[in-house]
Amino acid sequence: MFSQEQNKDQFDYQKVLDYCIDKSLHTVSSFNDNDKFPRYIETDATHWESDKVENWISGFWPGILWYSFEASNNLALKQSAALYTQKQQVVMDKPIRSHDLGFMLYCSYGNGYRLTKNSAYKTLLLSAADSLATLYNPTVGTILSWPSKRKNNNWPHHTIIDNMMNLELLFWAAKNGGAKNLYNIAVKHAETTMKHHIRTDNTTYHVVFYNDKNGDFIKGKTHQGYTDDSLWARGQAWGIYGFTMCYRETGKVEFMETAIKLADAYIKNLPNDLIPYWDFNDPSIPNTPRDASAAAVVASALLELSSLNTDALISEKYKGIAIKMLQSLSSDMYLSKDKNNAFLLHSTGNKPKNREVDVSIIYADYYYIEALLLLKKISLKG
Repeated sequence: MFSQEQNKDQFDYQKVLDYCIDKSLHTVSSFNDNDKFPRYIETDATHWESDKVENWISGFWPGILWYSFEASNNLALKQSAALYTQKQQVVMDKPIRSHDLGFMLYCSYGNGYRLTKNSAYKTLLLSAADSLATLYNPTVGTILSWPSKRKNNNWPHHTIIDNMMNLELLFWAAKNGGAKNLYNIAVKHAETTMKHHIRTDNTTYHVVFYNDKNGDFIKGKTHQGYTDDSLWARGQAWGIYGFTMCYRETGKVEFMETAIKLADAYIKNLPNDLIPYWDFNDPSIPNTPRDASAAAVVASALLELSSLNTDALISEKYKGIAIKMLQSLSSDMYLSKDKNNAFLLHSTGNKPKNREVDVSIIYADYYYIEALLLLKKISLKG
């Protein structure tokens, strides 16, 4: 559909947004898995495999629908977005201890509230932020990840880089009627992550273990990367996006500087088409899967980073790279087109466990349409 040789100023983001809208409408009409949510599509399949509402991915499909409505003003998409958002309410109907409430509910209820100002959405989001904050250990300075693993595996306090993405829910709540301490928790989590998750070469650990009694760093490991010290692409993507968002919410220069360091470490390791291998240190490269989901996350993050940075040269640099990433994702190599119901092909979920390898994944589509919408807003703003 799009040549990678296009000049970045010739990238037709509206054409690709229209493609995403059509795909969303098709999935609305064809996905009928009761109260479950689309998750992935196997390589040779056409329809989504689903997962339950309690899974961390449940917010991405309603989030895609909200973005598709925003891009089209199609009332059928708005109705479907509201329907799937409402289906998630059961997540908060009982006490929950999940570090992924931001992914689950801010992507859906958050976008829904932004576009509709539905007061019921706001109420649920504030409750979700309070629930997320119960996992915060003030001695360590981070939110606990995977609470069940601490008990089942006898792990101490541990935090994954993915958790940077859930901080946006806390920042939002602190500005919208929630406890002001939610802001402080989010800032401290980011500061602690900045201190212990980032290695000297500006790459990130996936998981960091802490002494839960005195907060000391114990070790860094991986769960989804190639090795403990390897550069897992999506983990680095979460870091770039998370620290960019933290700068937007706080204005703290160290968060912008960290986002730039992580972005530069990621970019310098990319292959020519700017779509990463699932882990940059996999010795099987180039005969190993790519991860379009990481590319979509980073494209969105770099567009925001470019809009927040006041240095014109730095801003233009990251905007240009982000557009090239979107061009590549929008090429025949990565667009699913008539192959299946997703937007994108070639994402990798958990390669070490051989789960969702080289497939279409719902969160790749979410961050892809988010990046396209952000580019449209930046371009129209001039």
